[in-house]
Amino acid sequence: MFLTLTLLRKGIPGKQWIGKYRRPRPVTWQMKRNTLKHLEREAENEYWISRPYMTPEQELGHAAERRAQSWQKIKETKFCNFPAHKSITDHLSHLNVSKNWSS
Repeated sequence: MFLTLTLLRKGIPGKQWIGKYRRPRPVTWQMKRNTLKHLEREAENEYWISRPYMTPEQELGHAAERRAQSWQKIKETKFCNFPAHKSITDHLSHLNVSKNWSS
C-alpha cells in the first residue's frame, strides 16, 4: 500500500509553499543578485564598524559636559513642579483660633 502511494503520489501534500514537504522555490538570477548586493553591503558595514572614529583617549570623557547639562535639565524639570516646603506651624495654624491663657 505504501509503495503504491509513493509511486502514484502526484504533487506535494498539504499547502505547496509551507510545511515540511513544501515545494522548493527556484533560485533566479534576481535572487542571486539581491543576495550578493546584501552581502556586499554587510561587508562594507563591517569594514566601517571595525575602524573607530575616535581614539580611546579622545573617547574617554568627550560627553561628560553634555551629560552633566542634560542631567541638570532633567533635575530642573522634576523639581519645578515640586511643592514648597511647609512647616508644622503651617499645618497646625488652624488650631490657633483663640489663644487664651488663663493665669
